[in-house]
Amino acid sequence: MTPKEQSIRANPSVMRVAAILDGHGAEIVITEEPAHSAAEAARVLNCELAQIAKSIIFRSKDTDRVVLVVTSGANRVNEKRVVEEIGEKIGKADADFVKERTGFSIGGVSPLGHLAPAITLMDEDLMRFAEVFPAAGHPNTMFRIAPADLAQLAQAKVCAVS
Repeated sequence: MTPKEQSIRANPSVMRVAAILDGHGAEIVITEEPAHSAAEAARVLNCELAQIAKSIIFRSKDTDRVVLVVTSGANRVNEKRVVEEIGEKIGKADADFVKERTGFSIGGVSPLGHLAPAITLMDEDLMRFAEVFPAAGHPNTMFRIAPADLAQLAQAKVCAVS
């Protein structure tokens, strides 16, 4: 393992995700170059854009809670559907809110290991794949996991969100 890989594995955000994945057959992949978007992640991993499980964070206007939507990299979130699913109004979450509530910086937000509980929805389109690739807490990290396992670990409701 290179010093760069050791440093990334020692990152507290990556360690939180690794601890949750331990014993679930999913392993964190460290990439040579960072992936700050779903398109970059798909290119780096040489997989379909739709297999990237991107974490989109919203802020509940009613309860000020984190609303996490895990969606296919090929899809855009339909905010009206999210509101219908959770029964609360939502707004955009700025970088400070994301970092404070999830413990992750934008570009490496994982669907697992948040500092505070989130209302979590997962795009049903991800269920058509044998494996998907979410971020693991750092722009150079992702993990490979079956979508049903991801939904279970993230305590996500699988539904139409795009």
